[in-house]
Amino acid sequence: MPKVNKNLTEGNIGRQLTSLTWPMLLGLAGMVIFNLVDTYFIGRLGVQQLAAIGFCFPVIMFVNSLAHGIGIGTSSLVSRNIVSTRREIVRRMASRAVFLGVIIVVVFVIFGLLTIKSLFSALGAVPEILGYINDYMSVWYYGVAFVVVPMIGNNIVRATGDTFYPGMLMVLAAVINAILDPLLIFGIGPFPEMGIKGAALATVISRGASLIFILFILIRRENLLTRSIGRISEILKTWGEVLYIAGPASLALLITPISLGLITRIIAGFGEEAVAAFGVASRVETFALMMISALGSVMIIYMGQNISQHKFSRIFQALKYAGIFSLSWGALIFVGFLLFADSVSALFSDNQAVIDITSDYLKIVGMSYGFQGLVMLSMASFNGLKKPLPSAFFSFLRMMGIYVPLAWLGSILFELPGVFWAAFTANVISGVAAFFYLIRTVKKMKGT
Repeated sequence: MPKVNKNLTEGNIGRQLTSLTWPMLLGLAGMVIFNLVDTYFIGRLGVQQLAAIGFCFPVIMFVNSLAHGIGIGTSSLVSRNIVSTRREIVRRMASRAVFLGVIIVVVFVIFGLLTIKSLFSALGAVPEILGYINDYMSVWYYGVAFVVVPMIGNNIVRATGDTFYPGMLMVLAAVINAILDPLLIFGIGPFPEMGIKGAALATVISRGASLIFILFILIRRENLLTRSIGRISEILKTWGEVLYIAGPASLALLITPISLGLITRIIAGFGEEAVAAFGVASRVETFALMMISALGSVMIIYMGQNISQHKFSRIFQALKYAGIFSLSWGALIFVGFLLFADSVSALFSDNQAVIDITSDYLKIVGMSYGFQGLVMLSMASFNGLKKPLPSAFFSFLRMMGIYVPLAWLGSILFELPGVFWAAFTANVISGVAAFFYLIRTVKKMKGT
């Protein structure tokens, strides 16, 4: 495997963004398909099992957000140093970041295993569903290390300018999961029939494979991991630099699952079919926005490298491309949902109530996906520019400042559609505000 370090401060901007985004798109598609496959096979077990996954989704997003936040902090740090700093220094930075992730894993696993019943009861899960939740999460928690470490490792490799192998890693995990899911859930061939617990085990095994793969790349190809990570003071300094970005980034990302937990609690008042539909819609939404998510991952490293060399004209041009793309992609997705929302919803459940609610969500909220993309791209760009606080603010504004309060009010006045229109409103307002503030911030950094 050759090293693929790319200098993003020179060359054709559009071509660079495209060449870096498509491998990430494949990887994110793999991860989204990963979740959709889980949802599809679990949906075959019944509405209660599907509802259980709906309750688990915010907690899983919480862990992913925490890991992704550390990854963003690491990616921002490495991308700002990879062009101009000695390799050995970057190597130690990367190793210290992975070590930080391991510590977080240990703490979270212990806490998670001790709070399954109390946490999900607080989210509104009834006893019949709690049993399925416990089956899933009691296995899933033991695989947290396989989620966190590869995510940080992926971000380290991306920061060097290589998005291909991180993308292929995510595809590998998705393929393994898709193969194991039906075998372990339904007990096909020599495999035991494990139900929802089998879905969790398939996730753990596939993530374990991704851990092995990313460690191989980091150690053998990139030579970016070392056991000699320096003195305590040096470790703490690097952790401080990572957490300066990762803290607000994690907070911004964690706001989403926390808010979704609150939204799930509101939706739980409309029955288990509504919770199941919301879980399905959330996964389909992730799939719909994966192109923008891929571009967002690229914007972090692009902004990091270009701001380190003060290439403001390249930054403005990249933001122009990103904004136009987000709105265009959002419009395309909305048209697709107008035509096929019912068919897409029916893939995951044969319960008509679940299908109808999922379809309504996609048609209403889908109108705002272009603006939600502006929020996502703005947050990524702020982190790449070493401006994490605005990223956290706009995440808070969208979810806790607008979505949750309006969802609560909308559920009272208009029932479930009121919750969906709250999401639409939050996306539009926060998207416009975040992107305009980003442009203003870059202009101030330039001194104009």
